[in-house]
Amino acid sequence: MRALVTGGVGFIGTNLSDRLLSDGHEIILFDNLSRAGVRHNLDWLKAKHGQQLRFVQGDVRDFDAVLTAIQNVDVVFHLAAQVAVTTSVSYPREDFLINAQGTLNVLEAARCQQPMPVVLYTSTNKVYGGLEHLRIVERSSRYEFENLPQGVSEACPLDFHSPYGCSKGAADQYVRDYHRIYGLPSVVFRMSCIYGPHQLGTEDQGWVAHFCLTGVRGGHLTIYGDGKQVRDLLYVEELVELMLRAWKNIHRTAGQVFNVGGGPANTISVWTEFRDLLQPLIGNLPSMKFDEFRPGDQKIYVSDIRKAQVQLGWTPSVKIGEGLGMLINNWKLVMKTKAG
Repeated sequence: MRALVTGGVGFIGTNLSDRLLSDGHEIILFDNLSRAGVRHNLDWLKAKHGQQLRFVQGDVRDFDAVLTAIQNVDVVFHLAAQVAVTTSVSYPREDFLINAQGTLNVLEAARCQQPMPVVLYTSTNKVYGGLEHLRIVERSSRYEFENLPQGVSEACPLDFHSPYGCSKGAADQYVRDYHRIYGLPSVVFRMSCIYGPHQLGTEDQGWVAHFCLTGVRGGHLTIYGDGKQVRDLLYVEELVELMLRAWKNIHRTAGQVFNVGGGPANTISVWTEFRDLLQPLIGNLPSMKFDEFRPGDQKIYVSDIRKAQVQLGWTPSVKIGEGLGMLINNWKLVMKTKAG
C-alpha cells in the first residue's frame, strides 16, 4: 500500500505513520510543520525509520502541492486541520481555509486520479453541536444523558456550533458527498477525545495530554466550566487500528460515517473524576482554577460505537488509567532524552 498522510507529523499522524512504516508500507508524510513541537515528531520518525520515510513540507491550502503529493497513492489519510475551537473563534477565515477548503483540495486532487484513491477523513463530534435536544442530568461528579446509555449515534442531527464546528462539518459533508456524486471511496470518522504518545496538548486543544503534561512538568491549569463535563476517551493506537480496518474493508465502508471514541465503557469527567486517576501517576496535582464554560463546549459527549463494532469487529481495549500511564511514561522518556 502507498499512502499519503496529511498532517503526517501531528499527534495522530505520527502514530499512524509509525504503524504504517512498521508494517512495511510506503508513505508520504505531508505537513506544513506549523504546530509547535511537531518537528520533534518528525525527528523521532526519521530516527526510527530512516530512509523508509518520505517527508514533504506542504500545506493543504495549496492545491498544486496536494495534487503533486497525491500522485499514485492508494489511500489518503486526511488528518491535516486547524484543531482548536478557540482559534476558530479568533481566526474564522483561517480556520475555514484550512479545514473546509483544504479538505476540498484533497478531494479534488483525489478525484483527478485514475483510479481514485481511498480517502479517510478525521472529523469531530463537534458537528453535533451542543446536543440541546438531549436531556442531561447533573450528578455529583459528572453529567449524564438521561435516556441515552449507548451515547450519540451517527443518526444524531448535525448542528454545527462555532466556526470550528462549521468548517469541520462542511468538510465532513463534502467527504460524504464526493462518494455519492463522484464515487470516491471515502470514510468519515467523527472523533471524540483521542489521546496518547506524541500528543502536544495545549489549553485550547488536546486536554488529556495538556492536563497530564502540566502535572508532570509542574504548572497551572484552568478548568473551563465546572469540571463535570464528560467525554469518552480513546487511546490513539486503537483509532489507528480502526482506520486500517476501515481501509481494508473499503468495499463495505465506502460512503460511511463512524462515531469513534472510547464509548460508554471509557467515560470520565474532565476534572472531578480525571484528577483521581491523574494523581497516582504524577504525584501532586497541579494548581488549578475554574473559569466560564467556553463557546461550543458540550456538557457531555459519549460516542455510540456500535456501528464500528458490528461492521468492523472493533472494540476498544485500553482502559483510561492504562492509557494515561503510557502517555505519561512516554513524555517522561522524551524529557529524559532531551535533558541527556
